[in-house]
Amino acid sequence: MDQPLKSPGQNALEDAFHRLFELTRSAPAPTLAERLDRLSRLRAAVSENESRFEQAISADFGHRSSIETAIAETLLVLGEIKHAAKHLKKWMAPRRISTALQFMPAKNRLIPQPLGVVGIIAPWNYPLQLTLAPAVGALAAGNRIMIKPSELAPRFSALLRDVIAAKFDATEIMVTGIDEDIAKAFASLPFDHLIFTGSTRVGRLVAEAAGRNLTPVTLELGGKSPVIIDRSADLDQAAARIAYGKLLNAGQTCIAPDYALVPEASVQAFADKLEGHMRRMYGANPGNADYTSIVSDRHYARLQGLVADAAAKGARILQAAKSDDPAWQSKRKFPPTIVVGATPDMNIMQEEIFGPLLPVVGYKDAGEPVAHINKHDRPLALYWFGTDDTARDEVLSRTVSGGVTVNDCLFHFTQVYQPMGGVGASGTGAYHGEWGFNNLSKLKPVFYRSPLNRLADLYPPYGAKIAWLQKMLRWMS
Repeated sequence: MDQPLKSPGQNALEDAFHRLFELTRSAPAPTLAERLDRLSRLRAAVSENESRFEQAISADFGHRSSIETAIAETLLVLGEIKHAAKHLKKWMAPRRISTALQFMPAKNRLIPQPLGVVGIIAPWNYPLQLTLAPAVGALAAGNRIMIKPSELAPRFSALLRDVIAAKFDATEIMVTGIDEDIAKAFASLPFDHLIFTGSTRVGRLVAEAAGRNLTPVTLELGGKSPVIIDRSADLDQAAARIAYGKLLNAGQTCIAPDYALVPEASVQAFADKLEGHMRRMYGANPGNADYTSIVSDRHYARLQGLVADAAAKGARILQAAKSDDPAWQSKRKFPPTIVVGATPDMNIMQEEIFGPLLPVVGYKDAGEPVAHINKHDRPLALYWFGTDDTARDEVLSRTVSGGVTVNDCLFHFTQVYQPMGGVGASGTGAYHGEWGFNNLSKLKPVFYRSPLNRLADLYPPYGAKIAWLQKMLRWMS
């Protein structure tokens, strides 16, 4: 059967990949100085264009506060670069590994090597941070990089392409276009590692395409990240912190709190406090410059549908304004929304929300939250609020999630000494700091045999010596 014709964009993409691929097989691995230089140039690319990135991202969203972009994107990327540069010499060094007694005086070493060409498929919600933070680990590990930005952030994507091209040769980092034909072909390239950040649905397609080449993948997905309010929690403090975690970037955050499990007797009090803190932070004015727009009309309509479905099925809706109010809808600002009394049959409890909507679900028994969480896919994040250490540790021991923040939201993601990654349907693999370096390196085990070792006694012809050696090996095992 004839193969379908490839577009000019696909042909150019494949040609660019093969140039990088051939270099990873023929050129020496980048030295420490070369890697530090690349990290320095990446830092300059970000810091010199900070305001341009902020403007492009805001234009892609319709509006996003420059403060949010600085805090949630720029500063995190710059921090990743600084941390990697500071520790890179140690990360690159061969690592001493213990040697079993029967092989002494030989030695073992673990030697980090670049994998080769790393592909990054970036999302739209934090386009700078979720594109360049993985790139930091890939550069530190000595890889060459191809980046496919999101088609939902066209202004940012065009700017990133220009900025990277000004600082890097195309054989170091190459940013592709965002045309549909390129998007479909990118995941099918035989990368040495592929990083995808996005929805679980698309993540499955990416993994399937990568699997045809046996390409290892890091998938940073999402899902429904729960909040547990323990009976010991300070409701007002929890409500304030959850309001911030939910409404940052208007909820368009993969680790945003997706629903809250609250003691039944405290549901109304919690909802009232949450609504009060949402109003205090963002007011009830769609012109508030601190509040981010929803990225597209389609996403706005999807959120409206979730609220309408919940209301039709009996939930009580608390909103700063109606989402079809022209003052809000014209700016794609979706009013902060609390859904009280959400039930499992509602769509809002069945799919990731990715917007400024928070369902509140009451529970009677202390074991209910854990049972509820364990009935569903393992979440990317879990948040627990309270002062009862025994209750906290029970939840931590009986649930599995990508990460946890205790008595706050989001901040486990910002820890450069901790890995960031999902589990199960919320992702696989991890990056950040040394975790990213290790994930994007081949940690090659090397055994150095000593001339004093008696391993040759294992070789045929077997004689009396083998019985003695077997006895010694059993004793040592």
